Amino acid sequence: MREALRLLASQHLIVTTRGVTGGSFVAHPSPQDLSDTLSTGLNLLISTATAGLCDLLEVRESLEVPAAAQAARRRTEGHIAELEAALLDPAEMDVTALLATHKAFHAALVAATGNPLFELLSRPLYQVSNEREVAATAPPGFWQQVDLDHRELLRCVKAQDAEGATKVAREHITFIRTALVPPD
Repeated sequence: MREALRLLASQHLIVTTRGVTGGSFVAHPSPQDLSDTLSTGLNLLISTATAGLCDLLEVRESLEVPAAAQAARRRTEGHIAELEAALLDPAEMDVTALLATHKAFHAALVAATGNPLFELLSRPLYQVSNEREVAATAPPGFWQQVDLDHRELLRCVKAQDAEGATKVAREHITFIRTALVPPD
């Protein structure tokens, strides 16, 4: 019983307190907490080769393309500021900084949807354990094109152009797939 309670607590599903009024209570997990749990599962699938980069990009496309359109419709000036803050010159960054910038941009984009489920489901896609390895194998010019895609996506979101944001998001994933996934 104690082990089961510890497991539930480690997954942020219950909160346990001590004392006279203590006990175990159902938690109200945040999207971040739940996303961390999904990240663990995703990393297990990837580390055991059950899922690969193609699978990851398929899911990203399924989530990010409609999220881009929703962000264009619902964005606020605060969201625009977050997206702009995540645009840095890729020529001046190492792989760690490039990955952090990429994550920050996409996190800001899904936040602009105003839908916490987009955040919950998208965040684990950017916490994949082998991302440094994949990013390090990117061909020349890869990060410059990613930056251009992000800037064009930001332009569409600013203009509240949902159709344009959809197109750019789809092209962005297609570019990443073409650049990083070896042909069959």
